[in-house]
Amino acid sequence: MLRKSRLGSEGCAREPGSRSLPSPAGDPSRAAAAGTHLERRGLSIGCRTELSARRLWQLRPGFGGCWRKQGTFGCELAVFRSFTMRVAVLLLLGLGLLAAEGRRNRCFFNRTKEHCVCYNLTEETIGSIIQCLPANVVEFQGGDVEKYIAFPIRDLTPSIIETLDSLVIKKIIIGNVLVPEILLARVLRFFSYTHVQELAFESCVFQGTGDWSDMDGQSLPIVSLSFHNVTSAPLTGREPAFSSLSRWLETLQELAVTGSRVTSLPCAIGRLFRALLSLNLAQNSLSDGSLALAFCQGAFPQLQELSLHHNNLSSYSSVCEGVGLLLELRHLDLSHNKLVADPSSSCQWPASLRGFNLSNAGLAEVPTPLPPRLEVLDMSHNQLRAVDTSLSSLKKLFLNQNLLQAVPSIKNYPMLDTLHLDNNSIWELPREEVKLLGSLQDVAVADNPFSCSCSGARGLQALAATGHLGQGWPGDYRCQSPAEYQGWQVAQVPVSVLRCHLGAVVAPLCVILALLGVAGAVCLARTRSCRRA
Repeated sequence: MLRKSRLGSEGCAREPGSRSLPSPAGDPSRAAAAGTHLERRGLSIGCRTELSARRLWQLRPGFGGCWRKQGTFGCELAVFRSFTMRVAVLLLLGLGLLAAEGRRNRCFFNRTKEHCVCYNLTEETIGSIIQCLPANVVEFQGGDVEKYIAFPIRDLTPSIIETLDSLVIKKIIIGNVLVPEILLARVLRFFSYTHVQELAFESCVFQGTGDWSDMDGQSLPIVSLSFHNVTSAPLTGREPAFSSLSRWLETLQELAVTGSRVTSLPCAIGRLFRALLSLNLAQNSLSDGSLALAFCQGAFPQLQELSLHHNNLSSYSSVCEGVGLLLELRHLDLSHNKLVADPSSSCQWPASLRGFNLSNAGLAEVPTPLPPRLEVLDMSHNQLRAVDTSLSSLKKLFLNQNLLQAVPSIKNYPMLDTLHLDNNSIWELPREEVKLLGSLQDVAVADNPFSCSCSGARGLQALAATGHLGQGWPGDYRCQSPAEYQGWQVAQVPVSVLRCHLGAVVAPLCVILALLGVAGAVCLARTRSCRRA
């Protein structure tokens, strides 16, 4: 039985007969040896955890607290317990990541990327967190934190707050963990003492509901929050809980909830994100009707980037109406939705929109209307057969992987500098378009069935000579016809005058020969005339 009334020199209760260890005094190997010795002597899990925490503190000079002042392990047990709590708070429930049989159960630090990954930590291996102290990114994979719901979380002491403030960790990733919301609600506020700016949850299950009242009026340094492939209770009806987080949420700049089967986003929640600049709701189950509710009046007033790819959107005009109140929106991604345009729609997109991604949207024709001030338009991977539209501000146009048989008129895009037309059905570039294409900075027309007639081959070769033909030249530019050049690289097709303009060479020769014949005849006639005389 451990004696709770007396502490060894390390601050932990000792088994009868066990001896005290001297202070490691700055020697990491001695600290590790001390931990091994204590574990062999049968100390309790709690005591081993405190020792691990002390190893962390002892190996980080200047962390404040008793080590700096006393130089020995003579602090009170309460300090150790607070420090253990600090570790749990700092790395978001790291104490609860249980080891699974046959898997790694410690932390590994990639010094090149400054990325530390911890697998299934236990109380016995929590000391390996020390390797994460220099990292900018700390990642936890695997575990179950349910048993720590009753873990005592008190206010932090000034020395522990100073310690948290000294760490350089900027991002924390939690993966494959069951997270009780009641515990998360109690822990989250302690991030206000850190410099963590990004918090990500991947393949996690959020269990139950938490009491978020402790977060009332609390701000956090976290400006980027992401959830991927997570499971939780529906957002509808949880507005009061989000209201307690309003002081923090109104400063958040980036939010991603992807691959999580989201079907709707309540209007009241959207109104809390007053400073949000980027919202990623990709790979969910949002429908046309859910957008108007999510992006209601006053929701996401500063939003500039919105990603809705891989959802259940189908009506081009309904999406237009759904995001119409996002007056600061600059980039919208609707790719990988099967969109159908309604030509009679009079919906107007936000005038602020500059980038529009409609790739893989099942489009058979260019939808109308398009945002009037677009600078980047991606309609690649569709079934477009023609593009007849005019956008005076457009700079980049991506039309690769369509069914186009001709190059769109460059005159319709006076500001254009990039045009991608790879993998279409274009067989030749008209001479007038070649001149205009030569003025662009980046042109790509690879993997088209080119006709290597003299005009066709010469046009591509002339375009390549400008140095603006993108990747793929010359290997991905091959002739489909005529048969004599089928499979040839366009760059290898001869375009000499003798091949392409034989008539232009033969005709002058014939004229010259005729003139020579006439001249010869005249000379012969004169010669005969002279002889007779």
